Amino acid sequence: MDTAREVSKRDYRSEPFRVAVAVGDAITAGGDATSAELCWVSRLEDAINESQLQPVTMYNNGIGANVISQRSPAHDPSRGPSAMERYYDHVIAYRPDLVLISYGLNDARGGTPLAQFLEDERHIVVDIKSQTDAVIVVVNAYYMTAFDFIAPYNQANLAILKGYNAALKQVVEECDALYADVFEAQGLAPWMIDPGNGVHPNNLGHRVIVDRIFAVLAQNCSCLSQRSFELRKTAKPWRQREQELLKAFREKKSA
Repeated sequence: MDTAREVSKRDYRSEPFRVAVAVGDAITAGGDATSAELCWVSRLEDAINESQLQPVTMYNNGIGANVISQRSPAHDPSRGPSAMERYYDHVIAYRPDLVLISYGLNDARGGTPLAQFLEDERHIVVDIKSQTDAVIVVVNAYYMTAFDFIAPYNQANLAILKGYNAALKQVVEECDALYADVFEAQGLAPWMIDPGNGVHPNNLGHRVIVDRIFAVLAQNCSCLSQRSFELRKTAKPWRQREQELLKAFREKKSA
């Protein structure tokens, strides 16, 4: 009996993603990636398009210094409207089937009380779910090094970020959304952070971040297996190096 075929797995989406929206802060917008193509949102679009039979249209709606709501203490010095103020126009209005939500880092650094942040995050996730059929991936607070950044973004430390992320994971699970632990993926490696500000990931950091987000999607959305199955139908043998190694080993043994 092939027990592997009996394992049930929830599939969050079997149809190709058509419209994706990423909303968040400066790191979502691109951080210190050296080109638009190397930021995690662009890399995610590429990864999805390599995996589906139809392309996805990705909208990057990240805004630098963005916070979760107008109640956040750092709202006034931040740029533009908060997530609470803009999520309808910048997410729901696109009628997406995939949404990436990336908040927490600026609120932690800017002194937003955790309970307040979670309340606002929950509201956004639940409302997007109620008004769209989108798969929602919540990206947690990223790893950073410059906790002595200029005020008001100097009120966090590693313990606070870890507390934010642990509580955020619980809320995401309660809302039946997907959770991408990019903080854990970065592995506390300072060489993934741009030394210029100690906050934004560099190109390597963006690569690690997108790998974790894509893995979460791949684990939960069968639409990302479409191209693999289709290519397998016409794939030709290509593992020539393997045969060369085996032949050389046999010849050496028989010599």
